Amino acid sequence: MSKVTVIGSGNVGTAVATVAAKGGAHVQILGRDHEKASALASQVGGTAGAVGDPITGDIVVLAVPYTALAELAESYGAQFDGKVLVDVTNPVDGATFDGLTVPADSSAAAELQALVPGAKVLKAFNTNFAGTLASGQVGDVPTTVLVAGDDADAKQALVDVVKAGGVEAAAIGSLKRARELEAFAFLQMTLAVQEVVGWGGGFALRK
Repeated sequence: MSKVTVIGSGNVGTAVATVAAKGGAHVQILGRDHEKASALASQVGGTAGAVGDPITGDIVVLAVPYTALAELAESYGAQFDGKVLVDVTNPVDGATFDGLTVPADSSAAAELQALVPGAKVLKAFNTNFAGTLASGQVGDVPTTVLVAGDDADAKQALVDVVKAGGVEAAAIGSLKRARELEAFAFLQMTLAVQEVVGWGGGFALRK
């Protein structure tokens, strides 16, 4: 049985935890709001705790804002070593909503990997709105989670968990591809803000 820890109990954390649990994974929820974390854990048949508690999962999904990544990396440090660490964030400039805040040759995931070199960092879920993860559909097309990372086994482990939960997933290349995933997600978000697409829609991968 796969063991998945989700840090964060917001919309994305809820959707990821639900998919993982549906596929048979044991899910641990760690959150700053204990009531929300406990409610989500009860919903998915998992366990709950506070951010800072020991991690039980082999796969750790950071379902938090981009600005929280550095704090979590500092807080957990070597506890992330050997873990499959999944960054779902999009480093969007919240003041202007007119670009990404990371350098043009970098990404949030690359920054995270530099902070926790012992972890196997993946970029995933950031191009999926939470509603499409929950429903498994983008319009009439199955939702696909795109996964980037440098460790092939880590990518396959996450792809297996997602597919077991009834959602399509595809490994798309090295962690360098996180930059394109973040730019892609930013474009999708700007379209949603302008109401060109709905938050339950977006781009889809038709095979």
